[in-house]
Amino acid sequence: MLKTVRKAFQIEDIRKRLFYTFLMLIVVRFGSQLPTPGVDPTYIQNLLASQNNGAYSFFDAFTGGSFTRMSVFALSITPYITSSIIMQLLTIAIPKLEEMQKEGAEGRKKIAAITRYVTVALALIESIAMSIGFGRQGLLEEFNFVNVAIVVCTLTAGSAFLMWIGERITEKGVGNGISIVLLINILSRVPNDFVTLYTQFIKGKTLAKGAMAAIIILAILLAVVLFVIILQDGERRIAVQYSQKVQGRRTYGGKATHIPLKVNTSGVIPVIFASSLMQFPIVIAQFLGKGDGNGWGSQILRTMNSNNWCDPDNLVYSIGLIIYIALTIFFAYFYTSITFNPLEIANNMKKSGGFIPGIRPGKPTVEYLQTILNRIVFIGACGLVIVQVVPFFFNGVFGANVSFGGTSLIIIVGVVLETIKKIESQMLVRNYSGFLSSKGSSK
Repeated sequence: MLKTVRKAFQIEDIRKRLFYTFLMLIVVRFGSQLPTPGVDPTYIQNLLASQNNGAYSFFDAFTGGSFTRMSVFALSITPYITSSIIMQLLTIAIPKLEEMQKEGAEGRKKIAAITRYVTVALALIESIAMSIGFGRQGLLEEFNFVNVAIVVCTLTAGSAFLMWIGERITEKGVGNGISIVLLINILSRVPNDFVTLYTQFIKGKTLAKGAMAAIIILAILLAVVLFVIILQDGERRIAVQYSQKVQGRRTYGGKATHIPLKVNTSGVIPVIFASSLMQFPIVIAQFLGKGDGNGWGSQILRTMNSNNWCDPDNLVYSIGLIIYIALTIFFAYFYTSITFNPLEIANNMKKSGGFIPGIRPGKPTVEYLQTILNRIVFIGACGLVIVQVVPFFFNGVFGANVSFGGTSLIIIVGVVLETIKKIESQMLVRNYSGFLSSKGSSK
């Protein structure tokens, strides 16, 4: 990876792209420090401290601490992520959107434009709910129409501006703009988390105990990161053979290739879906000022709160972890089923004269692909569950309350690997361009 970065800085165009990306990320972090007018940021800080609320901690990790500070970027790019997921689901459900997707570049541009509008609408809804729900409880310095309007406009504009920055990074930077913005937000919280771990497990201990604790923490982090890398890069390759076709004096086909099926076919989407579904009732209860008693409703909310899982003193709350695991596996199958269609793959192979060795074209091919896909999805879902459960376990048993949970680690590793691949592909294009230019000039 370091070798790739070093070579990238030697190419002028890529060096400019890296510098542009760096400048945009500085703007992102600067905006994360700007306070929203008319807001008392201590309200959110006190809320997180008193409630120990996993729902808001999860959201704060994605916003890079902007939510805690209630900055202009408090919503971050979460509305865009939600909008993108919604559009992916609607593309399967609405034939018109499915046609747009098949139109190529022009169709994707139209879907991207719709996604932007949906993003602004979601940001507007979230900012209104936050301004009114929290505003009545002390978020606003003065709860009136003017302050609510200012906060709504500021948060909505901040989210839209972050979306614009992400698109500019994709166009003029190193690519994956939205993912890189999310990455820098998550990474900005990591130093604070290491300080928390140091204070809790190392500070004040003897040299031997402190060194042992540091080694164990680093070993666990390294093991989880390596596991995530394997999970993200792992794939099952299904061999495909294309029959030869003779047209005139030319022979076409006859090549062997493969269909790559990633082990983690759905990425981090199942985790986000499951986490959001578990946390949504907690957020709604907080908006309504409920959930602090000892009734059945409060007990259910505590069960759904990830900060209460794996606690040896209250194991009953770990039922929520079992529900969370089941939801993660369910959404892994659900999301894969709407993004990968074995029937369509089999039909395309048949039209192109392709077949899987040992499997007849048509229905047998569909059944074979579906069987392989079901196994891979289960393995990938189990991998996601392992990555997610490890932080919950150490949080519940040892009280290691840090923001970089399984979701954050998957995003960090995935975005870094994808960005490195993007840079390598751009370097490869430049090398080919330079080779062709020098070859043309020599003639």
